[in-house]
Amino acid sequence: VQLVESGGGLVQPGGSLRLSCAASGFAFSSSAMSWFRRDPGKERDFVAAITRSGSNTYYVDSVKGRFTISRGNAKNTVYLQMNSLKPEDTAVYYCAANERGVTSGSASLYDYWGQGTQVTVSS
Repeated sequence: VQLVESGGGLVQPGGSLRLSCAASGFAFSSSAMSWFRRDPGKERDFVAAITRSGSNTYYVDSVKGRFTISRGNAKNTVYLQMNSLKPEDTAVYYCAANERGVTSGSASLYDYWGQGTQVTVSS
């Protein structure tokens, strides 16, 4: 099983980034997928989730209207489009998979995790 994130980097406040997470080794199309983020020394916080079909999405309040989660089941990839970025969005971003298709804001319910990609929002 592999989840490989990419697309992180340094961006100025107000800028945009698109994160990708390429999945392999498990039933991606029947899995719920999510993005979490973690500041140094803190727990992983839920950011966004998407159901197996992509028909429903969920967001933490602080990113609603700015971030969009999507998925391409043919490409086994989940995305996080991040617009209007703020310094407080700075964190390591992780994608996660729940093979039972359960969307949740609880990190403990996810089966697989990527290695993370750093997002830094700074002028």
